[in-house]
Amino acid sequence: MSGYTMLRNGGFGNGGQPWMLRWSSRIRLSWLSFTLFIILVFFPLIAHYYLTTIDDDNNRSKPLFVPRTGNELCEVKHVQDLCRIRESVSEELLQLEAKRQELNSEIAKLNLKIEACKKSIENAKQDLLQLKNVISQTEHSYKELMAQNQPKLSLPIRLLPDKDDVNLPLPKSKRNCRLYNCFDYSRCPLTSGFPVYVYNGDQYPFGNLIDPLIKQALEASVRTNAYVTENANIACIYVVLLGEMQESLMPKPTDLEQQLHSLPYWRTDGHNHLIINLSRKSETQNYLYNVSTGRAMIAQSTFYDLQYRPGFDIITTPLVHAMSEPNFLEIPTQVPVKRKYLFSFQGEKIESLRSSLQEARSFEEEIEGNAPADYDDRIITTLKAVQDSKLDFVMVEFTCKNQPKASLPTEWALCGGREDRLELLKQSTFALLITPGDSQLVISAGSAMRLFEALEVGAIPVIFGEQIQLPYHDMIRWNEAVLIIPKPRITEVHFLLRSISDNDLLAMRRQGRFLWETYFSTSDTVFNTILATLRTRIQIPAAPIREEPAVEIPHRSGKAAGTDPNMADNGDLDLGPVETEPPYASPKYLRNFTLTATDIYRNWNSAPGPFHLFPHTPFDPVLPSEAKFLGSGTGFRPIGGGAGGSGKEFQAALGGNVPREQFTVVMLTYEREEVLMNSLERLNGLPYLNKVVVVWNSPKLPSEDLLWPDIGVPIVVSYLKMHVFFCEKCFV
Repeated sequence: MSGYTMLRNGGFGNGGQPWMLRWSSRIRLSWLSFTLFIILVFFPLIAHYYLTTIDDDNNRSKPLFVPRTGNELCEVKHVQDLCRIRESVSEELLQLEAKRQELNSEIAKLNLKIEACKKSIENAKQDLLQLKNVISQTEHSYKELMAQNQPKLSLPIRLLPDKDDVNLPLPKSKRNCRLYNCFDYSRCPLTSGFPVYVYNGDQYPFGNLIDPLIKQALEASVRTNAYVTENANIACIYVVLLGEMQESLMPKPTDLEQQLHSLPYWRTDGHNHLIINLSRKSETQNYLYNVSTGRAMIAQSTFYDLQYRPGFDIITTPLVHAMSEPNFLEIPTQVPVKRKYLFSFQGEKIESLRSSLQEARSFEEEIEGNAPADYDDRIITTLKAVQDSKLDFVMVEFTCKNQPKASLPTEWALCGGREDRLELLKQSTFALLITPGDSQLVISAGSAMRLFEALEVGAIPVIFGEQIQLPYHDMIRWNEAVLIIPKPRITEVHFLLRSISDNDLLAMRRQGRFLWETYFSTSDTVFNTILATLRTRIQIPAAPIREEPAVEIPHRSGKAAGTDPNMADNGDLDLGPVETEPPYASPKYLRNFTLTATDIYRNWNSAPGPFHLFPHTPFDPVLPSEAKFLGSGTGFRPIGGGAGGSGKEFQAALGGNVPREQFTVVMLTYEREEVLMNSLERLNGLPYLNKVVVVWNSPKLPSEDLLWPDIGVPIVVSYLKMHVFFCEKCFV
């Protein structure tokens, strides 16, 4: 406290000097400031001078205070280590860059080698695939050659003696004749082609008595038939054409029998002869009933039980359209399904079975268990009751307005003209057909005429009486187009007809139309169907389809098409070899020789559709047993079936006897070139493919600059000139 007081008072001690103290403090602060200034200013200058003046002897002439290079600065000891590190790192970076470039070069070389290896692998795979195809082709060829080692084909055992003039006794009864005891198979080998010899009616007396229209129609059909031959020595079947005759010119049974027996190839008993007797207007002629025809087969529309030989004789329909084609423009449409009348019937019965019996029984006696003598009276009563009930529109007339046509005993005669009957049937959903009361009458021309007219205009036939045998009943499934009802069920008919659905009605109507067009409509179809029935019975395959010439369109092929990936990767599935050789013609179908035996009851007509326009040749209607067709390298041929598949299934479907079988793809196109080219490219690499036929269905030909893909097989482009008309009434 005392010292502080002293300094404050300006003195030191009791008598100090305050100004000295102040001066001394100022001197110290100034010195200290000056010293710090000298240190902070001159020392960096001196250091900088020192650093700039320390040079080598070679560089002493350089001016002071100039920028120094990096190398010069590196000479400084404390930064030399850093420079050495930098140089080392730079050298290592340069070495790494060189190594990187070297590795990149090696990688590029390795990539080139990998690509080359990949190409080599692909080429090796292609070579391996070709080798496999060649091996497979060789194996198939070997099997095919082995399959050609077939047993020697011999003729069937001869049924009759070698000498044709031997009087061989006939069967004890006319009804005992069947194919196994009255037909000579030795004249019809499987490979014969079914040659048919037709007698010239003008050279024999009975030929001049036949209805001229029937005669001309049958002769025209004979000229266009593929099986007819003029060489009688090789013939399998000998056809005698008969037909409706005028009552005044009809010969006596003995005279006609003598004329038949005098035929040059009759051979005492008429074996392998077919007598075709067709009616056109008359429903009563059956002049062959009292004629001894021996072992000759008969094809006609009227048969009695004592006359008809099942499996030997053929039931046909009348020849309505003799020399003219049906007018399809007048055929009613398939729809609407239901028409004005639910059912219709017109007819008159001149003589009943009851009137021919000596003793008539009462209705009560029949109800007690005894079979009625004639159901026709009950049928009339029931149908009239349905008409009077007015639940449905029906048309039934049991008395003709005009004179009824002549008919056989117990048969319902036709009323009016054909045009009047057709007009009524066009308005009827169902057409009733009452069979004759005589059970000995298997079929009559009048019943066949009613069936023909109903099918022609789309009225579904309803047949009362199950004892009747319909035309070609052993070849056609009539239950798909016709209702066959026993006469005792007449009281249930109205309920039954109303319970059938529209879909079933339409299916039956379409099936009936198909049967009529295919088998009954013209003289060609009737004659061809008779021969096809007989040929099917003796198990001879149909002749190949006749080739039709087509106009081929020149075209250019472009680049090779790629293989469809869906076909390229099949896994373990063997679709067969891809053909590496030029396409070849298909061998014969040996299975054709057994198709009639294995598939005779297979019916394909249950759902007629567009396919049915092409199942048979113009000269030979195909029966249900021959309805399966499949393409081959030489065209379409009938085979006995086959549902497709792959591998063995596919080979079996194509014939079954050929290890390597090819097929042809037929494509129909109309100005859709891009879609066509894509579809063709997808066929590249398809196994068993022989060729592709493109039907150009357009009046405008394809452009000349159009490039067609190269798929490894020929592409044939055909242009068919066809006259096509559209009939609204002909199709649904």
